[in-house]
Amino acid sequence: MKAFARVLFMALSLVACSSLASGFSVTDMAGRTVNFSKPPRRVVCVGPGALRLIVYLQAQDLVVGVEGIEKTRASGRPYRMAHPELAQRPLIGPGGPTSINAKPDLEPLLAVKPDVLFVTYMDRALADEVSRLAGIPVVVLSYGRFASFDVEILQSLAVAATVLDRQERARELSRFVEELRDDLWRRTGNVPKPQRPRAYVGGIGYKGAYGIESTEIYYVPFLWNHVTHAAASIPSRLGSHIFLDKEQLLALNPEVIFIDGGGLHLVEEDARKHSAFYTQLKAVQEERLYRLYPFNAYATNVESALVDAVAVGKVLYPSTFADVDLREAADRIYTTFVGRSVYPEMEQLYGPLAGTVQLGTQSGR
Repeated sequence: MKAFARVLFMALSLVACSSLASGFSVTDMAGRTVNFSKPPRRVVCVGPGALRLIVYLQAQDLVVGVEGIEKTRASGRPYRMAHPELAQRPLIGPGGPTSINAKPDLEPLLAVKPDVLFVTYMDRALADEVSRLAGIPVVVLSYGRFASFDVEILQSLAVAATVLDRQERARELSRFVEELRDDLWRRTGNVPKPQRPRAYVGGIGYKGAYGIESTEIYYVPFLWNHVTHAAASIPSRLGSHIFLDKEQLLALNPEVIFIDGGGLHLVEEDARKHSAFYTQLKAVQEERLYRLYPFNAYATNVESALVDAVAVGKVLYPSTFADVDLREAADRIYTTFVGRSVYPEMEQLYGPLAGTVQLGTQSGR
């Protein structure tokens, strides 16, 4: 499997960026050539995850307007939780799922006088139209397959870094992730494939919150820890995202189940209504349900995916992770990506990382 950081390094090297007599040009994720006279100093972001990438690049001070979703909701999105000042920026539109591949309201957007618009999930023709009508460069970014951990996230980060002249910051993230991924790989790589832990993760968000039947096969916390996904053999119509039914999950009957924090409340609610189903699950019987932090909230939270990866390793390989303090690891990851640790707020919202889930409660042990 290609390492996150190696792909990012390659993306930084391969992003099309050519010098012009009066500036430079880049090729965005829609394959469009976008021209600039100089690095932009006033930035707006539209669509799931666009603002997150700008925060990762430590360029949030350049943001001059935000979507309504960034002003009213921050739960589960560390980039926004770490920067409450973003809620005070002028409103440029509502945001949310309805913003996907939709022409933004240009009046409030142009009122903040941006130099560039970063947008996710917009097709080439619409991006060209918006750029023409707005009279500013529009750079299309992408998270790839929705609700997944796709390499397009890394390529998008490289594109944005090139536009904003933040390539060294992107390389810093590359080095950090390379070290983390290699550490997990080293700790768990000696387990023979037939003996690898078998687990399931439920509650993964997909354009909204879902319960235990919602899972992601290309799940970095499992892949990087050599964990066998119990649902890997189930076919999917949504790329690597799967919606099981209860009968399928019961047939799989995984020994360990992780619950994504974004869907935890739905799992608890469902357990109160369908207790007979949950009590048949081996993981429930053996009290091996564990909480993780939201993987997908307004597109993929890369930093929380990494935090969850350390937590999964700690749960499934306690001896090889004996020297790892989860709180310290989470603090370090959040601080690296978004500027400060949001672990205390995440713990308050979702409970202790890797704590056991007592269905119907928020308590863990």
